[in-house]
Amino acid sequence: MTEIVRPTLLVDKEVCERNIGRMAVKANALGLKFRPHFKTHQSEKIGEWFKMAGVTAITVSSVQMAEYFAAAGWKDITIAFPLNVLEMDNINQLAGKIKLHVLVENVDAVNVLKEKLLHTVGVWIKIDTGYHRTGIDAVAFNETDVVVAAIKGREKLVFKGFLSHTGQTYLANSTDEILRCHFDALEKLKSLKNRYHARFPDVEISMGDTPAATLCTNFDGVNELRPGNFVFYDLMQQNLGVCQMEDIAVRMVCPVVAKHALRNEVVIHGGAVHFSKDSIRNTDGKKMYGRIIIEKDGKKILLDTMNYLSALSQEHGILKVAQSQFNQFYVGQLVEILPVHSCLTANLMGHYRTSEGELIEMMPRF
Repeated sequence: MTEIVRPTLLVDKEVCERNIGRMAVKANALGLKFRPHFKTHQSEKIGEWFKMAGVTAITVSSVQMAEYFAAAGWKDITIAFPLNVLEMDNINQLAGKIKLHVLVENVDAVNVLKEKLLHTVGVWIKIDTGYHRTGIDAVAFNETDVVVAAIKGREKLVFKGFLSHTGQTYLANSTDEILRCHFDALEKLKSLKNRYHARFPDVEISMGDTPAATLCTNFDGVNELRPGNFVFYDLMQQNLGVCQMEDIAVRMVCPVVAKHALRNEVVIHGGAVHFSKDSIRNTDGKKMYGRIIIEKDGKKILLDTMNYLSALSQEHGILKVAQSQFNQFYVGQLVEILPVHSCLTANLMGHYRTSEGELIEMMPRF
Protein backbone atom coordinates (compact mmCIF):
# COMPACT_ATOMS: atom_id res chain seq x y z
CA MET A 1 0.00 0.00 0.00
CA THR A 2 3.02 2.28 -0.24
CA GLU A 3 1.53 4.18 -3.22
CA ILE A 4 -1.52 5.27 -1.21
CA VAL A 5 -1.20 8.83 0.09
CA ARG A 6 -4.82 9.83 0.81
CA PRO A 7 -8.10 8.11 1.80
CA THR A 8 -8.55 5.17 -0.57
CA LEU A 9 -11.27 2.54 -0.67
CA LEU A 10 -9.86 -0.95 -1.19
CA VAL A 11 -12.00 -3.78 -2.53
CA ASP A 12 -11.11 -7.46 -2.25
CA LYS A 13 -12.17 -9.09 -5.51
CA GLU A 14 -11.89 -12.61 -4.13
CA VAL A 15 -14.24 -11.86 -1.24
CA CYS A 16 -16.71 -10.10 -3.57
CA GLU A 17 -16.81 -13.04 -5.94
CA ARG A 18 -17.37 -15.40 -3.02
CA ASN A 19 -20.25 -13.27 -1.72
CA ILE A 20 -21.81 -13.04 -5.19
CA GLY A 21 -21.46 -16.74 -5.87
CA ARG A 22 -22.94 -17.73 -2.53
CA MET A 23 -26.04 -15.54 -3.00
CA ALA A 24 -26.52 -16.66 -6.62
CA VAL A 25 -26.40 -20.32 -5.55
CA LYS A 26 -28.91 -19.66 -2.76
CA ALA A 27 -31.37 -17.88 -5.06
CA ASN A 28 -31.14 -20.69 -7.59
CA ALA A 29 -31.63 -23.36 -4.91
CA LEU A 30 -34.77 -21.56 -3.72
CA GLY A 31 -36.11 -21.21 -7.26
CA LEU A 32 -35.87 -17.41 -7.17
CA LYS A 33 -34.96 -15.05 -9.97
CA PHE A 34 -31.75 -13.31 -8.86
CA ARG A 35 -31.86 -9.59 -9.66
CA PRO A 36 -29.13 -8.03 -7.46
CA HIS A 37 -29.21 -4.35 -6.61
CA PHE A 38 -26.24 -2.50 -8.09
CA LYS A 39 -26.60 0.69 -6.03
CA THR A 40 -23.99 -0.65 -3.58
CA HIS A 41 -21.07 -0.90 -6.00
CA GLN A 42 -22.23 1.25 -8.97
CA SER A 43 -19.40 -0.10 -11.11
CA GLU A 44 -19.32 -1.55 -14.63
CA LYS A 45 -16.24 -3.57 -13.72
CA ILE A 46 -17.76 -5.11 -10.60
CA GLY A 47 -20.90 -5.76 -12.63
CA GLU A 48 -18.78 -8.07 -14.77
CA TRP A 49 -18.10 -10.19 -11.68
CA PHE A 50 -21.87 -10.73 -11.40
CA LYS A 51 -22.07 -11.80 -15.04
CA MET A 52 -19.47 -14.46 -14.30
CA ALA A 53 -21.91 -15.85 -11.69
CA GLY A 54 -24.67 -16.07 -14.31
CA VAL A 55 -26.55 -12.86 -13.44
CA THR A 56 -28.51 -11.42 -16.39
CA ALA A 57 -31.00 -9.02 -14.72
CA ILE A 58 -30.26 -6.23 -12.27
CA THR A 59 -31.80 -3.59 -10.00
CA VAL A 60 -30.73 0.06 -9.79
CA SER A 61 -31.86 3.05 -7.74
CA SER A 62 -32.06 5.82 -10.35
CA VAL A 63 -32.67 6.49 -14.02
CA GLN A 64 -29.08 7.72 -14.30
CA MET A 65 -27.81 4.42 -12.90
CA ALA A 66 -30.01 2.51 -15.34
CA GLU A 67 -28.52 4.51 -18.22
CA TYR A 68 -25.00 3.75 -17.01
CA PHE A 69 -25.53 0.00 -16.77
CA ALA A 70 -27.56 -0.14 -19.99
CA ALA A 71 -24.55 1.43 -21.73
CA ALA A 72 -22.43 -1.32 -20.13
CA GLY A 73 -24.55 -3.98 -21.85
CA TRP A 74 -27.20 -4.87 -19.26
CA LYS A 75 -30.52 -5.54 -21.01
CA ASP A 76 -32.97 -6.24 -18.15
CA ILE A 77 -33.11 -3.50 -15.49
CA THR A 78 -35.54 -2.57 -12.72
CA ILE A 79 -35.41 0.98 -11.35
CA ALA A 80 -36.38 0.30 -7.73
CA PHE A 81 -37.24 3.88 -6.86
CA PRO A 82 -40.64 5.59 -7.20
CA LEU A 83 -41.09 6.87 -10.74
CA ASN A 84 -39.69 10.38 -11.20
CA VAL A 85 -42.11 11.74 -13.79
CA LEU A 86 -39.70 14.55 -14.70
CA GLU A 87 -37.41 11.96 -16.31
CA MET A 88 -39.89 10.56 -18.82
CA ASP A 89 -37.70 11.47 -21.81
CA ASN A 90 -34.85 9.41 -20.35
CA ILE A 91 -37.23 6.57 -19.45
CA ASN A 92 -38.55 6.47 -23.00
CA GLN A 93 -35.01 6.31 -24.38
CA LEU A 94 -34.16 3.43 -22.04
CA ALA A 95 -37.40 1.55 -22.71
CA GLY A 96 -36.63 1.68 -26.44
CA LYS A 97 -33.30 -0.10 -25.89
CA ILE A 98 -33.72 -2.54 -23.01
CA LYS A 99 -36.28 -4.49 -20.99
CA LEU A 100 -37.12 -1.82 -18.43
CA HIS A 101 -39.19 -2.07 -15.24
CA VAL A 102 -40.37 0.90 -13.18
CA LEU A 103 -41.90 1.41 -9.76
CA VAL A 104 -45.15 3.23 -8.94
CA GLU A 105 -47.19 3.78 -5.79
CA ASN A 106 -49.84 6.27 -6.90
CA VAL A 107 -52.22 6.94 -9.77
CA ASP A 108 -50.46 10.21 -10.60
CA ALA A 109 -47.35 8.36 -11.76
CA VAL A 110 -49.44 5.80 -13.70
CA ASN A 111 -51.28 8.60 -15.49
CA VAL A 112 -48.00 10.16 -16.61
CA LEU A 113 -46.86 6.79 -17.94
CA LYS A 114 -50.14 6.36 -19.84
CA GLU A 115 -49.80 9.82 -21.35
CA LYS A 116 -46.12 9.93 -22.24
CA LEU A 117 -44.77 6.39 -22.51
CA LEU A 118 -43.58 5.43 -26.00
CA HIS A 119 -42.43 1.84 -25.34
CA THR A 120 -43.61 -1.08 -23.22
CA VAL A 121 -42.35 -1.23 -19.61
CA GLY A 122 -42.94 -3.56 -16.72
CA VAL A 123 -44.64 -1.88 -13.77
CA TRP A 124 -44.21 -2.89 -10.13
CA ILE A 125 -46.30 -1.46 -7.30
CA LYS A 126 -44.17 -0.47 -4.30
CA ILE A 127 -45.52 -1.93 -1.06
CA ASP A 128 -44.67 -0.80 2.46
CA THR A 129 -44.38 -3.88 4.67
CA GLY A 130 -43.27 -2.00 7.78
CA TYR A 131 -40.23 0.11 6.94
CA HIS A 132 -42.43 3.20 6.45
CA ARG A 133 -40.10 4.93 4.00
CA THR A 134 -42.38 4.86 0.99
CA GLY A 135 -44.90 2.62 -0.75
CA ILE A 136 -48.55 1.72 -0.29
CA ASP A 137 -49.25 0.15 3.08
CA ALA A 138 -49.56 -3.61 2.64
CA VAL A 139 -53.06 -3.65 4.13
CA ALA A 140 -54.34 -0.56 2.27
CA PHE A 141 -56.18 -2.75 -0.24
CA ASN A 142 -58.45 -0.01 -1.52
CA GLU A 143 -55.47 2.18 -2.40
CA THR A 144 -53.74 -0.73 -4.14
CA ASP A 145 -56.95 -1.54 -6.04
CA VAL A 146 -57.01 1.99 -7.48
CA VAL A 147 -53.41 1.78 -8.73
CA VAL A 148 -53.90 -1.71 -10.18
CA ALA A 149 -57.03 -0.54 -11.99
CA ALA A 150 -55.13 2.38 -13.47
CA ILE A 151 -52.45 0.02 -14.83
CA LYS A 152 -54.78 -2.72 -16.07
CA GLY A 153 -55.43 -2.94 -19.78
CA ARG A 154 -52.98 -0.23 -20.79
CA GLU A 155 -51.17 -1.19 -23.96
CA LYS A 156 -47.65 -0.24 -22.88
CA LEU A 157 -47.95 -1.08 -19.17
CA VAL A 158 -47.25 -4.66 -18.08
CA PHE A 159 -48.30 -5.21 -14.47
CA LYS A 160 -45.51 -7.25 -12.85
CA GLY A 161 -46.69 -7.42 -9.24
CA PHE A 162 -45.63 -6.18 -5.82
CA LEU A 163 -42.15 -5.07 -4.82
CA SER A 164 -40.96 -4.37 -1.28
CA HIS A 165 -37.79 -3.53 0.63
CA THR A 166 -37.90 -4.86 4.18
CA GLY A 167 -35.57 -2.13 5.43
CA GLN A 168 -36.67 -2.65 9.02
CA THR A 169 -34.36 -5.68 9.16
CA TYR A 170 -31.42 -3.22 9.26
CA LEU A 171 -32.85 -1.83 12.51
CA ALA A 172 -33.17 -5.22 14.19
CA ASN A 173 -31.47 -6.05 17.47
CA SER A 174 -31.01 -9.76 16.78
CA THR A 175 -31.09 -12.34 14.03
CA ASP A 176 -34.38 -13.62 15.47
CA GLU A 177 -35.86 -10.15 14.95
CA ILE A 178 -34.63 -10.18 11.34
CA LEU A 179 -36.43 -13.47 10.81
CA ARG A 180 -39.63 -12.08 12.36
CA CYS A 181 -39.51 -8.94 10.19
CA HIS A 182 -39.00 -11.03 7.08
CA PHE A 183 -41.82 -13.46 7.90
CA ASP A 184 -44.22 -10.59 8.63
CA ALA A 185 -43.35 -8.91 5.32
CA LEU A 186 -43.62 -12.22 3.49
CA GLU A 187 -47.10 -12.91 4.83
CA LYS A 188 -48.30 -9.43 3.87
CA LEU A 189 -47.00 -9.77 0.32
CA LYS A 190 -48.43 -13.27 -0.09
CA SER A 191 -51.81 -11.92 1.01
CA LEU A 192 -51.63 -9.30 -1.73
CA LYS A 193 -50.55 -11.87 -4.30
CA ASN A 194 -53.45 -14.14 -3.39
CA ARG A 195 -55.88 -11.21 -3.60
CA TYR A 196 -54.96 -10.47 -7.21
CA HIS A 197 -54.01 -13.91 -8.49
CA ALA A 198 -57.40 -14.69 -10.06
CA ARG A 199 -57.28 -11.51 -12.16
CA PHE A 200 -53.52 -11.62 -12.76
CA PRO A 201 -52.29 -15.24 -12.74
CA ASP A 202 -48.71 -14.12 -13.41
CA VAL A 203 -48.55 -11.61 -10.55
CA GLU A 204 -45.16 -11.74 -8.79
CA ILE A 205 -43.49 -10.76 -5.52
CA SER A 206 -40.06 -9.14 -5.40
CA MET A 207 -38.11 -8.79 -2.13
CA GLY A 208 -34.63 -7.48 -1.58
CA ASP A 209 -32.98 -6.71 1.77
CA THR A 210 -29.53 -8.19 2.45
CA PRO A 211 -30.16 -9.35 6.06
CA ALA A 212 -33.15 -11.51 5.11
CA ALA A 213 -31.66 -12.60 1.79
CA THR A 214 -28.60 -13.84 3.68
CA LEU A 215 -30.20 -15.43 6.73
CA CYS A 216 -33.69 -16.57 5.74
CA THR A 217 -34.70 -19.71 3.89
CA ASN A 218 -38.48 -19.25 3.70
CA PHE A 219 -39.35 -17.34 0.53
CA ASP A 220 -42.61 -19.14 -0.15
CA GLY A 221 -44.56 -17.28 -2.83
CA VAL A 222 -41.64 -14.98 -3.72
CA ASN A 223 -40.47 -14.83 -7.32
CA GLU A 224 -37.50 -12.48 -7.22
CA LEU A 225 -34.62 -11.62 -4.86
CA ARG A 226 -32.91 -8.20 -5.03
CA PRO A 227 -30.24 -7.78 -2.30
CA GLY A 228 -27.41 -5.31 -2.87
CA ASN A 229 -25.21 -4.72 0.16
CA PHE A 230 -24.17 -8.40 0.30
CA VAL A 231 -21.54 -7.87 -2.40
CA PHE A 232 -19.42 -5.93 0.12
CA TYR A 233 -21.19 -6.37 3.47
CA ASP A 234 -19.98 -4.05 6.26
CA LEU A 235 -19.80 -3.59 10.03
CA MET A 236 -23.54 -2.95 10.25
CA GLN A 237 -24.24 -6.37 8.75
CA GLN A 238 -21.58 -8.02 10.91
CA ASN A 239 -23.01 -6.35 14.00
CA LEU A 240 -26.46 -7.70 13.07
CA GLY A 241 -25.06 -11.22 12.82
CA VAL A 242 -25.67 -11.33 9.08
CA CYS A 243 -22.05 -11.84 8.00
CA GLN A 244 -18.60 -12.60 9.42
CA MET A 245 -15.64 -10.22 9.43
CA GLU A 246 -14.05 -12.20 6.60
CA ASP A 247 -17.10 -11.49 4.42
CA ILE A 248 -16.51 -7.71 4.47
CA ALA A 249 -14.93 -6.95 1.10
CA VAL A 250 -14.11 -3.24 1.44
CA ARG A 251 -11.99 -1.15 3.77
CA MET A 252 -10.88 2.45 3.80
CA VAL A 253 -7.14 3.07 3.92
CA CYS A 254 -6.34 6.33 5.72
CA PRO A 255 -3.08 8.12 6.61
CA VAL A 256 -2.34 8.95 10.24
CA VAL A 257 -1.70 12.71 10.50
CA ALA A 258 -1.50 13.38 14.27
CA LYS A 259 -1.47 11.79 17.74
CA HIS A 260 -2.73 13.12 21.07
CA ALA A 261 -1.37 11.09 23.99
CA LEU A 262 -3.33 12.90 26.70
CA ARG A 263 -6.57 11.75 25.08
CA ASN A 264 -5.33 8.43 23.63
CA GLU A 265 -6.51 9.66 20.23
CA VAL A 266 -5.08 9.31 16.75
CA VAL A 267 -6.13 11.63 13.93
CA ILE A 268 -6.51 10.23 10.42
CA HIS A 269 -7.21 11.82 7.07
CA GLY A 270 -10.63 10.28 6.56
CA GLY A 271 -13.83 12.02 7.62
CA ALA A 272 -17.52 12.22 6.95
CA VAL A 273 -16.92 12.99 3.26
CA HIS A 274 -15.29 9.56 3.01
CA PHE A 275 -17.21 7.37 5.46
CA SER A 276 -20.62 9.10 5.75
CA LYS A 277 -22.10 9.81 9.18
CA ASP A 278 -23.59 6.33 9.70
CA SER A 279 -22.65 4.68 13.00
CA ILE A 280 -23.41 1.71 15.22
CA ARG A 281 -23.10 1.35 18.99
CA ASN A 282 -19.75 0.09 20.20
CA THR A 283 -19.40 -2.29 23.14
CA ASP A 284 -18.83 0.75 25.38
CA GLY A 285 -22.19 2.19 24.29
CA LYS A 286 -20.64 4.99 22.24
CA LYS A 287 -20.93 5.65 18.53
CA MET A 288 -18.57 3.68 16.30
CA TYR A 289 -17.87 4.69 12.69
CA GLY A 290 -15.41 1.90 11.91
CA ARG A 291 -13.09 -0.85 13.19
CA ILE A 292 -9.30 -0.51 12.90
CA ILE A 293 -6.86 -2.82 11.16
CA ILE A 294 -3.11 -2.22 11.47
CA GLU A 295 -0.14 -4.02 9.98
CA LYS A 296 2.40 -5.50 12.38
CA ASP A 297 5.34 -7.73 11.45
CA GLY A 298 3.88 -8.10 7.96
CA LYS A 299 0.48 -9.28 9.22
CA LYS A 300 -2.89 -7.50 9.26
CA ILE A 301 -4.39 -7.31 12.74
CA LEU A 302 -7.96 -6.34 13.54
CA LEU A 303 -7.81 -4.45 16.83
CA ASP A 304 -10.47 -5.07 19.46
CA THR A 305 -13.39 -2.74 20.08
CA MET A 306 -11.43 -0.68 22.60
CA ASN A 307 -9.83 0.76 19.44
CA TYR A 308 -12.26 2.29 16.95
CA LEU A 309 -13.15 5.24 14.74
CA SER A 310 -15.01 7.37 17.29
CA ALA A 311 -15.69 10.73 15.61
CA LEU A 312 -15.87 12.34 12.16
CA SER A 313 -15.79 15.86 10.86
CA GLN A 314 -15.52 16.77 7.19
CA GLU A 315 -11.97 15.52 6.55
CA HIS A 316 -10.84 14.43 10.03
CA GLY A 317 -11.38 11.08 11.66
CA ILE A 318 -10.62 10.46 15.33
CA LEU A 319 -9.43 7.03 16.42
CA LYS A 320 -10.00 6.28 20.09
CA VAL A 321 -7.29 3.76 21.02
CA ALA A 322 -6.41 1.80 24.12
CA GLN A 323 -3.37 3.08 26.00
CA SER A 324 -1.63 -0.24 25.40
CA GLN A 325 -2.04 0.23 21.63
CA PHE A 326 -1.21 3.93 21.36
CA ASN A 327 2.45 3.42 20.46
CA GLN A 328 1.46 1.13 17.59
CA PHE A 329 0.40 4.26 15.65
CA TYR A 330 2.73 6.80 14.05
CA VAL A 331 2.38 9.83 11.80
CA GLY A 332 2.61 8.78 8.16
CA GLN A 333 1.24 5.30 8.87
CA LEU A 334 -1.57 3.84 6.77
CA VAL A 335 -4.39 2.24 8.74
CA GLU A 336 -7.37 0.32 7.40
CA ILE A 337 -10.89 1.04 8.60
CA LEU A 338 -13.81 -1.36 8.15
CA PRO A 339 -16.78 0.92 7.34
CA VAL A 340 -20.14 0.80 9.07
CA HIS A 341 -22.08 1.24 5.81
CA SER A 342 -20.31 0.15 2.63
CA CYS A 343 -22.99 1.50 0.25
CA LEU A 344 -22.65 5.12 1.35
CA THR A 345 -18.88 4.86 1.74
CA ALA A 346 -18.53 3.62 -1.83
CA ASN A 347 -20.90 6.28 -3.15
CA LEU A 348 -18.90 9.04 -1.46
CA MET A 349 -15.53 7.79 -2.75
CA GLY A 350 -16.55 7.27 -6.38
CA HIS A 351 -13.90 4.65 -7.18
CA TYR A 352 -11.99 1.71 -5.71
CA ARG A 353 -8.58 0.13 -5.78
CA THR A 354 -8.11 -3.60 -5.60
CA SER A 355 -5.49 -5.12 -3.32
CA GLU A 356 -3.44 -5.60 -6.51
CA GLY A 357 -3.54 -1.85 -7.18
CA GLU A 358 -6.06 -1.88 -10.07
CA LEU A 359 -8.24 1.24 -10.25
CA ILE A 360 -11.98 0.49 -10.56
CA GLU A 361 -14.17 3.39 -11.59
CA MET A 362 -17.77 3.88 -10.56
CA MET A 363 -20.54 5.52 -12.55
CA PRO A 364 -19.76 9.21 -13.20
CA ARG A 365 -21.32 11.96 -11.11
CA PHE A 366 -23.16 14.68 -13.02
